[in-house]
Amino acid sequence: MVSSMTDENHCYQNAVAERLNGILKDEFYLDIGFSNVVLAEKATKSAIHIYNTIRPHESLRLNTPEFAYREAA
Repeated sequence: MVSSMTDENHCYQNAVAERLNGILKDEFYLDIGFSNVVLAEKATKSAIHIYNTIRPHESLRLNTPEFAYREAA
């Protein structure tokens, strides 16, 4: 087994991904056991859609990532 590391073992590069994973597990209950892969994939896609298009983010002044991305373009 090879551990997952970033450039030159810089642990802070993974912080954003770990934060998102935590939110998906805590707020969208993706850490529950699913009866099959199809249901797990469907729940994950739904959670990511809500996270990006509906859920307000304090770091984005209560906007969604989708909105912030469009405004920056």
